[in-house]
Formats: sequence, C-alpha cells, structure tokens
Amino acid sequence: MLTLKNLHKSFGETVAVDDLSLEIRRGEVFGLLGPNGAGKTTAVNMAIGLLRPDKGSVTLEGAGSPTRPEVRAKIGVAPQGLALYEELSAEENLSFFGKIQGLHGKHLKERVRWTLDFVNLWERRRDRISTYSGGMKRRLNLAVALVHEPELLLLDEPTVGVDAQSRNSIFEKIETMRQEGRTIVYTTHYMEEAQRLCDRVGIMDQGKLLALDTVKGLIAAHGGLSIVSAERAGGEEVRVETDDPVAELVRLQEGGKLLRFSVESPDLEGVFLNLTGRHLRDN
Repeated sequence: MLTLKNLHKSFGETVAVDDLSLEIRRGEVFGLLGPNGAGKTTAVNMAIGLLRPDKGSVTLEGAGSPTRPEVRAKIGVAPQGLALYEELSAEENLSFFGKIQGLHGKHLKERVRWTLDFVNLWERRRDRISTYSGGMKRRLNLAVALVHEPELLLLDEPTVGVDAQSRNSIFEKIETMRQEGRTIVYTTHYMEEAQRLCDRVGIMDQGKLLALDTVKGLIAAHGGLSIVSAERAGGEEVRVETDDPVAELVRLQEGGKLLRFSVESPDLEGVFLNLTGRHLRDN
C-alpha cells in the first residue's frame, strides 16, 4: 500500500531519518514506535508528502509520490495536534474539510453524517468545538481524517489526553476499520495500544529502523525472559528469570511448598526498552 525506500532526511547537521525502508501492507494496522527524537515524525511527514526526502522515495500503491496533491488526497491524517476550528461546530468543521478534499452537494452531506455517526458525535453536531471534551475532540479529529474516504489513514498519537471511554471508543473504531480492510499507520508511545491494535510494529531510534515484525515475533526475538516470583513457607522469596516458566514453577514446587507465585511474561514494552535503552531522553 505504501512503500518507503532508503529515505534520508537531515536538518543541518542533524540526521533525522537514516536509510529508512518500510512496506506498509494493504489492510493492516502498522504501528510505528520510537522514543523522542527517533525520527518518527519526520518519517511520517515524508510518508504523507509534507516533507521531501533528501534521498530515497515514497510511493503510494498505484498512485505515485504523495508530494503530488492528487496522491495526497488518498491519505487521511489525524495529527497529534488537533486540526480543528474551535469556534465552528462539528458539522461545520467536517463540511469545511470535506470541501477542501473536493466533496460537495449530497455526497458531502452523506459523508458528514456518516463520519459523525461513526465517531458517535451526531447528537452534538451543532455544538461549537470549544464546548467539547478532550475525548470528543480526538474523535472529531479522527472524523476529519475519514470524511473523504481515504485509502490510507495515518493516526498520530490518537489517544493522547483522552478519557477512558473515548480511548476505548477510538480502539473500537480502529478495529472496525481494520475489519473493513482499511490501511492504517498508527504512531503511539503507549505500548499496550500497539500490542492490542497493530498487526506489525516497527521500532525506530536515531533515524534507523531497529526491528520490524508482528508483536508476537518482536516479543519472541527481543522481549527477554519470563520472570517467576514465588514465596516459600517461612517468608523466603525467590525470583528467577527463565524461558520456561512452567518448568521453573515445577522445580520450585519440588523444592518446598509455595505460598504464592506470579509470572511476568515478556511484552512489547520490554522489547521497546531492550532495543532503545532504559534511560530517559528528551531529544
């Protein structure tokens, strides 16, 4: 669906993206993860045609480069910074952005109605955005990205600052769109979101792609060992790293009665930290 080939982008002496190659498959939810300064935003901006790479190419299947307006129209973007007019209503926002994408007349009205229904905001369609909660604004931001029926959808941190109900609603919408065969690129710093939603995940750092696989494949390759914790009679505590937690529990049980035990399995957060480092970085 989308091919990034040997992308390079520098800003002065700073290399933001360094020989990045990716293929986003039609119909998948692809997660792009990375710490601050990893190059995710620059890569995404090249993918949607807002930035031109210094080297390399970006191609949307069957259409060409997204630097061309007619190709860019096939992409829907829900940016992390809300792209909404606060003094307009939800209906007015969607009508405005729909017209920018070339929609008009009956078709425009149908798309506005459909997208507002989809994000559960039809009943609030005439209210100014300034009266909306953070979660409602995020859902409308998603509606704006969908109004023109794009082939490819980019969601950049779509659940930042939202309440639990809106967050779950956004998850449900993404899962619905995946079932319908829509292609989605999803950036997030919430590992549990990527683990739940994404078919494949790419992890970037310092402009390079460090790993790319299914969540299960990444955890198997980079997640490390399981940790078995147990407490014996008398208060003795045991903590063991193992690749076979069941066998380890059997061994511990044979050594004396266990009062309680727990198993910490590897997860995507562990993969992320193992690949990018465990120290906080601001750039």
